[in-house]
Amino acid sequence: QVQLVESGGGLVQAGGSLRLSCAASGRTFSSYAMGWFRQAPGKEREFVAAISWSGASTYYADSVKGRFTISRDNAKNSGNLQMNSLRPEDTAVYYCNAGGPVSSSGTYSPGKYWGQGTQVTVSS
Repeated sequence: QVQLVESGGGLVQAGGSLRLSCAASGRTFSSYAMGWFRQAPGKEREFVAAISWSGASTYYADSVKGRFTISRDNAKNSGNLQMNSLRPEDTAVYYCNAGGPVSSSGTYSPGKYWGQGTQVTVSS
């Protein structure tokens, strides 16, 4: 069993940066790929970024590629999402996820472990 808790959300101006963290409990976290998803008001939850269990491979949605960086520290049972050059359209609740598979084409499907979400608001 893995429990995930996000932190680091907040209000930032366009062009600014935020760093989201995901703290995990459970000894199996380091064996899982993990990812970040987001959901804006009135929209479906969408994939943002993912990282393999070892950290060797990362995957990004086209909308955040070059601006966001996903990382993890298995020794600390944690993951991070560094978000730079933020835009108003990045405004959403961001969720940490773990346990999903990564396809051979690099698509991460969400696993059964979700955090409660953290709000990110980018003002124009």
